[in-house]
Amino acid sequence: MQSPLHIDPQQAFNEVAAFQRKLAAGLQNLRGLGEQEYANTPREAAYCEDKLTVWHMKGASKPTAKVPTLIVYALVNTVWMTDLQDDRSLVRNLLAEGEDVYLLDWGYPDGADRWLTLDDYINGYLDRCIDAIRARHGVDAINVLGICQGGTFSLCYTATHPEKVKNLVTMVTPVDFRTPDNMLSQWVQAMDVDLFVDTLGNVPAQLMNWVYLMLKPLRLNQQKYVSMVDILDNPAELKNFLRMERWIFDSPDQAGEAFRQFTKDFFQQNKLIKGELQIGRLPVDLGMITQPVLNIYATQDHLVPPDASRALRRYVGTADYSELAFKGGHIGIYVSGRAQREIAPAVHQWLRERA
Repeated sequence: MQSPLHIDPQQAFNEVAAFQRKLAAGLQNLRGLGEQEYANTPREAAYCEDKLTVWHMKGASKPTAKVPTLIVYALVNTVWMTDLQDDRSLVRNLLAEGEDVYLLDWGYPDGADRWLTLDDYINGYLDRCIDAIRARHGVDAINVLGICQGGTFSLCYTATHPEKVKNLVTMVTPVDFRTPDNMLSQWVQAMDVDLFVDTLGNVPAQLMNWVYLMLKPLRLNQQKYVSMVDILDNPAELKNFLRMERWIFDSPDQAGEAFRQFTKDFFQQNKLIKGELQIGRLPVDLGMITQPVLNIYATQDHLVPPDASRALRRYVGTADYSELAFKGGHIGIYVSGRAQREIAPAVHQWLRERA
C-alpha cells in the first residue's frame, strides 16, 4: 500500500511565493519589450507580382555559388521562419556558406484571390518567379529548395518543368499523404471540402492555426505558456519566445480554390504517389524528376511524419537521390541550435558537389 502524499506546508508556501515574485517581475519585462521583429537579413525585391515578392537575400560577402537557389515555402504561415532572427536563420547560414539565396514570399491573399488554383500557384506564379531569376543570372536552370507544402509544390514543378531546375532540395516535405501516423490527414479524410470552401471562401488563418495547434493541444496550448514563466526574467529568451509566437499567429488566409484542390488531390486521394495528379493541363509524374534530389526530413515531425517524406525515394526517377535525417521537429529544423550547425552546411556541401 502506498504511503499518503506528504506536502510540507512551508515549502509549498515558499514555492508559491517565489512563483508569484517571478511572475510579477516577468510581467514588467513583458510590458517593456514591445513587438519583436524578424526577417532582418538585408534583402531587395527581385520580382513582384500581385501579392507575392521574390526577395534576393544579401550576405556579408558576395556569393561564391554560380547557380542561385530559390526557397519555396508553404502557403500556410510565412517564409520568415527561414530568417527568424540573427542566430536562428537558415537564410543567413546559407549565405554564410556562399549560396546565392532568393525567397518566395507568397504574401497575404484576400477576396480577390478566392479563385486562385494550384495551376495558378505552380504553373503560373512559381514558373514566372523562376523565369525571372533565370533571366537575372543568365542561366538555364536554378536550384530549388522547397519546404513543407512548398516542397510538394517544388516536386510538382520539377516534374513538369524539368529543364528549369538544376538541383532539388526538399525539407519536411509530404509526399505520401496517407501514412498511418499522419494525424492531420486522418482528420480531413471525411471532411466535406466543397461545403467548407463554398461556405467560407478563403480559409481564415486563425482557423488553420488552431487546427495545427490542436495536433498537440497540451504542449502547444498550455504547457508552453506555463513554461514561459521560467524565462520571464531572461529578456533575450523572452524575446525569442515572443518572436516565435508572432510568426505562428502572423499567418495568411488560404485561397479557397487552391485549398480545396490541395485537400482533395493530395490529402484525401493521395494522387501524387498514385500517378493520378494533374496541375492545370499538365500531368505530374514524379518519375520525370531526374535531377539530383536531397530530401531532408525531421525524425520527430508531428506535421509531416518521416515516412510521409521518405516515400519520395520510391517515386522519383533520379539515380542521384540522397536523404538527410534531422533529429528534431517540424519547426526545430529551422530554429534549433542543432539546425544552425547542421542543415545549411549539409545543403551547401551537397549543392557544391553537383555544381
